[in-house]
Amino acid sequence: MKRLDLIFSERELSQVLEALNACNVPGYSVMKHVTGRGASAGSAVSEDMEFTGLGANAHVIVFCNENLIDQIREKINPVLNYYGGVAYLSEASPLN
Repeated sequence: MKRLDLIFSERELSQVLEALNACNVPGYSVMKHVTGRGASAGSAVSEDMEFTGLGANAHVIVFCNENLIDQIREKINPVLNYYGGVAYLSEASPLN
């Protein structure tokens, strides 16, 4: 089983979810209003503008079989390349 972590601007959430749904992923978890420190942010933690939500990121986690990864990559990479964001792929196994 694979775990895919996607972190991107919250404004692009609908485009990312459309791409995942087009790949028939079995499900995903969405966390909104994610802030943190990236490589280009220096030592400061980025903060969103609470009133508008601008600057906030979203974090989507997908668990799926390896056979979906190429299809997901094909759909997700154009979105992330255009709007920005990162994707990390790792191995996952159930705890029990």
